[in-house]
Amino acid sequence: MSDTSGKTPVELTANIVSAYLSNNPTPASDIPNLINQVHAALLRVSIGRNDPPLEPAKPAVSTKKSITPEYLVCLEDGKRFKSLKRHLRTQYNMTPEQYRDKWGLPADYPMVAPNYAVARSQLAKKMGLGQQKGKKK
Repeated sequence: MSDTSGKTPVELTANIVSAYLSNNPTPASDIPNLINQVHAALLRVSIGRNDPPLEPAKPAVSTKKSITPEYLVCLEDGKRFKSLKRHLRTQYNMTPEQYRDKWGLPADYPMVAPNYAVARSQLAKKMGLGQQKGKKK
């Protein structure tokens, strides 16, 4: 890690934002907000305040667009998954219930993409899972 002593918050902000943008595709319209957030966070840390920003978290995509037949889009980071449960647990230490509460989602909000759920159900039925032994069709 490089030495940050003697650098101004503006220089640190430029370095952090540059590093972030080199690894994360970001719309150009979001860059000014990103710069402001990083700069504000650095200023809070430099004066000893570590209060979180007052504005509520915004989802990466709208909740309506987060469910497609083939995948779900995580509202935390905008990534696509067939199943969200493991991603939420490993990346955010969050249960599906906590995720739904945080984003104001209904209790029946799916954690698995609809087509994937159908495919898994068909596979389970084909394998005979859930049927009692000796029971004839």
